[in-house]
Amino acid sequence: MAKLNVFIRICIAVLLVLGIVYVGTLVDFIFKPVLSLFSVIIIPLMLAGFFYYLLRPLIDVMEKRRINRSISILIVYVVIALLLLVLSIGVFPSLRTQLVNLVNNAPSLFANMNEQIHKLEDIKWLSSLLPGDISPLTQVTDYLNQGFNLLTNYVSGLFSFVSNFAVILFTFPIILFYMLKEGGKFGRRIVGFMPQRYKDEGTAMMSEIDSALSNFIVGRVLVNLALGVLMYIGFLIIGLPYALLLTLIAVVMNFVPFIGAILSSVPIFIVGLIQSPSTAIWSIVIILIAQQIQDNLVAPYIFGKKLDIHPLTTIILVLVGGDLGGILAILLIIPVYLILKIIVIKLYEVFIRKRKTEASPPVSSEPIE
Repeated sequence: MAKLNVFIRICIAVLLVLGIVYVGTLVDFIFKPVLSLFSVIIIPLMLAGFFYYLLRPLIDVMEKRRINRSISILIVYVVIALLLLVLSIGVFPSLRTQLVNLVNNAPSLFANMNEQIHKLEDIKWLSSLLPGDISPLTQVTDYLNQGFNLLTNYVSGLFSFVSNFAVILFTFPIILFYMLKEGGKFGRRIVGFMPQRYKDEGTAMMSEIDSALSNFIVGRVLVNLALGVLMYIGFLIIGLPYALLLTLIAVVMNFVPFIGAILSSVPIFIVGLIQSPSTAIWSIVIILIAQQIQDNLVAPYIFGKKLDIHPLTTIILVLVGGDLGGILAILLIIPVYLILKIIVIKLYEVFIRKRKTEASPPVSSEPIE
């Protein structure tokens, strides 16, 4: 009977949630301004949250050295501005030159690529592996077209992701400043809304969420930087053209879980194929080696057991995020999953496991005669 009552309660709760969602669709004109506001501030909020977890340890160290927190944030802002100035003088010109050359040489590069593919057709052992009616040129062209279509879709999503540059430029540093100054109070304010008897569990839950997000963001940055260094060294060894530009693209794209690594390999393979088939093969070998070092040596050392996400779970989350909201949802889906996972586990521990413990009869410590 008790199990039936629990089932009825769950069904009523589900029906109430569905009813609320349905009523919300009927009065969507109320929520449209809220959604519009959210779409405007979501990118500055994401960037602010990203840099908040990157810069917070540095701000905390400076505060421990008795430097005012606001002054510490301003000092970090000045240092970042100087670093950007140095990069704009030393690195950005090289990147810009490589990008301009790549765009200007695109027609001749594709002509060279077709020439290299025609040469592959003359290789007897390669032709023998394919059926007589299949041409390597046709197959490679089809795959490249599919890759370009995927790359175009996600690049267009990336451009829309940073389209409102003025809003981002002026709001992101302000949001980040207040997050760095008062970010630690956010969790305590949420816990303040909880009943008194659950405040200890709420504090522990907020601390766990904060730690998980910090480990994920900082770890992701370190892992991607290590991947970029490995790939850049390998590309220099094989003499891959536009090595710095392609490495930067790979590092940025690798922030998109699973799909980013695949998409970033497409332009690297194309540029390598234009150089020579052997360069294309070696570029893929370098990517695979760098990915294996990243996944098996660097990532376990940085993340440890703190982010217990199965690779299959990551793939499913990425596919669901891409279907729901494109690149923005893909970037957010894993942090959201981490937060929801911690909340669900904590709710289970508080409400289900504790009730089972209270309901179980105490074990007698008296010896049985």
